[in-house]
Amino acid sequence: MTLKTNDPYSPSARDPYDSAIDSVGRKLQPVPYRNGAGSDVLGPRNYARERQAPDMVRPPATDSGTMSNMKWSFADSHTRIEDGGWARQTTIRELPTSKELAGVNMRLEEGAIRELHWHKEAEWAYVLEGKVRVTALDTEGGNYIGDVEKGDLWYFPAGHPHSLQGIGPGGCEFLLIFDDGNFSEDSTFLLSDWVAHTPQSVLAKNFRLHPSIFDHVPSSERYIFEGSVPGPIDKENPIGVKKSRHRFTHKMLAQEPLKAPGGQVRITDTSNFPISKTVAAAHVTVEPHGIREMHWHPNADEWSFFIRGRARITVFASSNTARSFDYMPGDVGIVPKSMGHYVENIGDEELEFLEIFKAPKFEDFSLEQWLAATPKRNVAEHLFQGHEKAGRKFVEELELKKMPVKPAPKRASSVP
Repeated sequence: MTLKTNDPYSPSARDPYDSAIDSVGRKLQPVPYRNGAGSDVLGPRNYARERQAPDMVRPPATDSGTMSNMKWSFADSHTRIEDGGWARQTTIRELPTSKELAGVNMRLEEGAIRELHWHKEAEWAYVLEGKVRVTALDTEGGNYIGDVEKGDLWYFPAGHPHSLQGIGPGGCEFLLIFDDGNFSEDSTFLLSDWVAHTPQSVLAKNFRLHPSIFDHVPSSERYIFEGSVPGPIDKENPIGVKKSRHRFTHKMLAQEPLKAPGGQVRITDTSNFPISKTVAAAHVTVEPHGIREMHWHPNADEWSFFIRGRARITVFASSNTARSFDYMPGDVGIVPKSMGHYVENIGDEELEFLEIFKAPKFEDFSLEQWLAATPKRNVAEHLFQGHEKAGRKFVEELELKKMPVKPAPKRASSVP
């Protein structure tokens, strides 16, 4: 059988191997034809959506069964617009499979402040662009002030008060992760909100001031507001306050990566960022047409955020059930705990994404490493019983060393 690459969505196109198609990059319009089956679409269509999800319009023949949705785009989330910035969230309400974690995408202009606040949940963050000034207080009364930039992280345990401020030219943008899918950005404990709902006589007693001082405080929450650009940390740090012994920030992209033939992986968990006890993450890059190998995570659901490139993921849920999803920048993907999957770069540019977990440690099992560590006869009889040559070639190629990211093959391997 021959793959016709000039028009992969035509009725005559044939691809017995279900190769990925980058319909966005190749400017193709997906049609539900597959190897002679299917037909065209006569009714209303959302052409742009179809190009972004080609494996929904024409799924691989290996997809089977019924599965919950594992994809959401921040472009579909409601945006809260404030003076100096905005925020939008992806929670269990937007994506019902986002049970363990919730995400918020936030933008702050230079000088803009995400006001002093705290949450019932722990907060983990990855800086997408720009620079951020973070402040926090620990349970021992120690303060922390730090400046973070693109590729850096911060983590505030549940209940720890903190604030965020854009400090560089052009401001900043970041991804916030909370360790509960039911989180809502609108349920934050805000300084201004609490003060506005406390009698002035009580405020006067608490702060030892005349009640009239509090005639001038905001009457409602501020959330995000325009502020003045702060000076250097040593000039801003309150005199006489002890410094926290905890490190609330971490330079993820400054880590030495695990380099593989098809890309790079950086892992941050309690082994190198001790305070981040409920969130672990990996930063992954995959070369064009390469693949984040077939694997699964035994300790937590995977919450992925795509930064650059285009990807295809097939989630294997056991019981004859598998479904493929396509992702672009700004998309969120879910893979429930222990479900097998891969991440394939279907485009001609590098793929960059985050794998995030509600767990203290990053853990995964490589399918190839497992098979390589299993007796060859056992593996061959499982997959190639009655086909000795194919079985021998397969087990001889297995690599015991884990290769999390693999390059695109130079040519198809054949069985002599």
